[in-house]
Amino acid sequence: MARLTALSGLNRKSAAIFLVEIHGKRILFDLGDGLEPGEHPDLSNIGKIDAVFISHAHTDHAGSLNRLGEVGNPIAFASEKTFDFLPETHKPAHIRVIPECGHFEYEGLRFQSGRCGHAPGGLWFHLETEHGGFIYTGDISLESQGMVFDPLPSARTLLIDASYGDRDQSLNTQIKAIAQQAANGAVLCCPAAGRGTDMALAMAAHGYTVHTSQVIADEIMAATGQAFPVVKAETARPDQVIIATESNGEAGLSAELLARGGFRFIFSSHVPHGTPAHRLTEKGDAIWLPWNVHPRKRDILKLADACGAEKVIPAFVNVDHAPELCAALEKRLRKTTETEI
Repeated sequence: MARLTALSGLNRKSAAIFLVEIHGKRILFDLGDGLEPGEHPDLSNIGKIDAVFISHAHTDHAGSLNRLGEVGNPIAFASEKTFDFLPETHKPAHIRVIPECGHFEYEGLRFQSGRCGHAPGGLWFHLETEHGGFIYTGDISLESQGMVFDPLPSARTLLIDASYGDRDQSLNTQIKAIAQQAANGAVLCCPAAGRGTDMALAMAAHGYTVHTSQVIADEIMAATGQAFPVVKAETARPDQVIIATESNGEAGLSAELLARGGFRFIFSSHVPHGTPAHRLTEKGDAIWLPWNVHPRKRDILKLADACGAEKVIPAFVNVDHAPELCAALEKRLRKTTETEI
């Protein structure tokens, strides 16, 4: 028998940490850190872990890897790109690189991985179980124009990214709105190892000469082979369309341009309290417009149907704020922290 315990990541946008106990092994899917300033998960009661499976390198999914010693220094599994994106302080001592799309085994447990469409090198995971299989999606997107989402296999239990709850607007509609707002120049903020390439290509398709931070330019070159002009804080102009890290103006070129002043900012990520993005948007000094990097309501329902899930666990969302999604899932919906898988 296998059991899933949601240690963090249910009913709100928070650190992703999910424990599976199966055949005498204790494994984690993701080991994230909190998104709100000063918020860090309590790892003291987790105990010794045998392995950690990392979906992608973003903070809320991999930000506590520098604390692996608190859970026994387990081996970490991830794609090569994910390991490359991790800061040196978060690189595990024991790693195993796994395919972005394929099958692999660990101590008699059989897994399948696929590309998640949310971040370069990002994965979803399927684990074979005696009760029909388990899928952990991490963060996923079916709408990215530059990152692939591989179809999910069959599984009776699906723990799925539901960050947007009932949102059902298309990315194409959102891109048009952002392009209109960027007409006279704007800084479009995004996380490293995320949507930067998609943003640059989309704005270029709308006829803009797009400039980027060095981090985003490197990602675009690696993904497409295209070279985009790089700007620094001292060379950037307010009339340029600039794609810059980090997503909430807390670091990187976006923070440097914010400190310089005179630039219009467009934010599109989750906005934690206490961040520059929160302060600016609350005061009306910047705007927030959506850019889908998570599945819409229709995508969640489509995937649940496609993999034949009998139990669907919406992660990273307050289900009380997603009544349409919950109603559509009907008897398949699971909200408890523990589930047999």
